[in-house]
Amino acid sequence: MTMNQTPRVILTILPLALAACTAEKDEGSAASTAAAPAAASAALDAVFQASVEGEPAAIHRARVDAGAGDELVLKGRVMGSSSPFVEGRAAFIIGDEEKLTACSDNPGDECETPWDNCCDSKELKQEGIASIQVLGPDGRVLREGIEGVGGLEKLSRVVVSGTVAEGSGADNLVINAKAIRVTD
Repeated sequence: MTMNQTPRVILTILPLALAACTAEKDEGSAASTAAAPAAASAALDAVFQASVEGEPAAIHRARVDAGAGDELVLKGRVMGSSSPFVEGRAAFIIGDEEKLTACSDNPGDECETPWDNCCDSKELKQEGIASIQVLGPDGRVLREGIEGVGGLEKLSRVVVSGTVAEGSGADNLVINAKAIRVTD
């Protein structure tokens, strides 16, 4: 896989991000209690140790003008899909809190998977999500899970700095992360 093909891995999770609540609520609930990875690789750990510099932008604003190779700092929350983490890969989805609302933030909502944003429209999800991936030295998405690393969990608020990946556009923003900071 070349750098130009890297966003294709993320494209496989994009349909999940645009899906509404599913009948698999119990499965999603169980996933939220999954054990954290035993140890992160040096490459993954370095991304959580790196400093995030710059003023973070909301996803919906940044994606309007973002082009491949642009450096961006985004803020968001791990949400936007019933499965915001890609299993076995250092990749996940963040949602723009200016556009999307976790179900748990809606008074009286008893949703078991509040990170899926099932109350938000498909259009808002498309406008308000970004895919984040961590590349290894070979330019490929790291083949290790990222959930639990550095405190990163579903609904975590994060600031991410990185480069817009080749193949990204206004409808599919993919960031090759250089630094990730969990803010809550």
